[in-house]
Amino acid sequence: MAIFEYAPAPESRDLVDIKASYGLFIDGEFVDGAGAPFKTVNPATEETLAEVATASADDVDRAVRAARKAFGGWSALPGAERAKYLFRIARIIQERARELAVLESLDNGKPIRESRDVDVPLVAAHFFYYAGWADKLEYAGFGTKPLGVAGQVIPWNFPLLMLAWKIAPALACGNTVVLKPAETTPLSALWFADICRQAELPPGVVNIVTGAGETGAAVVGHPEVDKVAFTGSTEVGRIIARAVAGTGKKLTLELGGKAANIVFEDAAIDQAVEGIVNGIFFNQGHVCCAGSRLLVQESVQEELLASLKRRLATLRVGDPLDKNTDVGAINSAEQLAKIRELSAVGESEGAERWSPACELPERGFWFPPTIFTGVAQSHTIARDEIFGPVLSVLTFRTPAEAVEKANNTPYGLSAGIWTEKGSRILWMADKLRAGVVWANTFNKFDPASPFGGYKESGYGREGGLHGLEAYLDV
Repeated sequence: MAIFEYAPAPESRDLVDIKASYGLFIDGEFVDGAGAPFKTVNPATEETLAEVATASADDVDRAVRAARKAFGGWSALPGAERAKYLFRIARIIQERARELAVLESLDNGKPIRESRDVDVPLVAAHFFYYAGWADKLEYAGFGTKPLGVAGQVIPWNFPLLMLAWKIAPALACGNTVVLKPAETTPLSALWFADICRQAELPPGVVNIVTGAGETGAAVVGHPEVDKVAFTGSTEVGRIIARAVAGTGKKLTLELGGKAANIVFEDAAIDQAVEGIVNGIFFNQGHVCCAGSRLLVQESVQEELLASLKRRLATLRVGDPLDKNTDVGAINSAEQLAKIRELSAVGESEGAERWSPACELPERGFWFPPTIFTGVAQSHTIARDEIFGPVLSVLTFRTPAEAVEKANNTPYGLSAGIWTEKGSRILWMADKLRAGVVWANTFNKFDPASPFGGYKESGYGREGGLHGLEAYLDV
């Protein structure tokens, strides 16, 4: 099949001015951290981008105290006044969208067309959306009393978007925040701190502490934190749940997933193929709700797989700043090693591995789009979250079998259904144990729509009206 050739179209890196080092953002000021600083690197080139401060337990204590001090004034503001700040933040994000998109792609490795067209617009949309709620809390049904100080720990796959998911509703409800970004992607959170200053947000309302797991543990375990929100692995979620148990802190956990993307024989195959590609190769598969298990009805398996392989052969893997790139870099050497290890296990357990011919860059962390066929439910790659561009293909004969296989996982975050029959969509959605079920689409997000999971995918909801409940004393 002929592949269209495109001339490189890189976005300009000069749009962002990254300093050599960054401190913590506490009480409206950038300050030094007591811990040993760490380096954040561009995963596409392994180039060091900046040195970032590590917050010690004492630094976290300063941040929490600043948030506590600011809480009185911030929570006493009329909702309409808090909304003005959120609207201002949203507009500044829109004004600096191009700069933020380049920064996110540099620090994370995701393609610029995703950070530019998905991440940053959704970040602004979340602040606009919750700005609209700030003066209408009495109509939401959860009361109007904020909790206090929210301690928030976010992952590396959508650094700025996960920040928006957590900070926007917290501030709208009158809480103040201490947020810790992931150690491999701290830069956009520090840029956001600058946006808070630009928006003249009162000091202490938002505090950003950087560091690794010890810093996150200090945030979660601080006695003056009233609410903990975490997005990340199920393993760390369990640790946090144990740490918070019995403390009276409110907790929401958004954890791992192993979503089933279910294609019936009556589905529009070309449309389904695009949905499969978007479901698992969007953001290099670094998506907790990724459609990493393809369940395809046996009668159309050959046709669908042939079409899917043709489509994968056209995906462009490479420079995240190139506007033609479909699949960017894996976020870190550690994550790349995990993907390689689980893929090797898939082969050793008898699954058949396939990737399109593609030339990977010599430097950086890269993994080609990969499909495993002949996968059984007992295989590790059908059960464990790989968190990479790896699709496991299973088959089914009847809708009941599809439901049984889709639910045969410790996770329950999302699922997709591809069929022409509306009644089948409704029947399947009722049977699937997943927090989000997409029909004839996948990976669609909207600030007005709640998001969250069942079982080992966590509990609580973020986004939409339901996202307010987590930040109010119900």
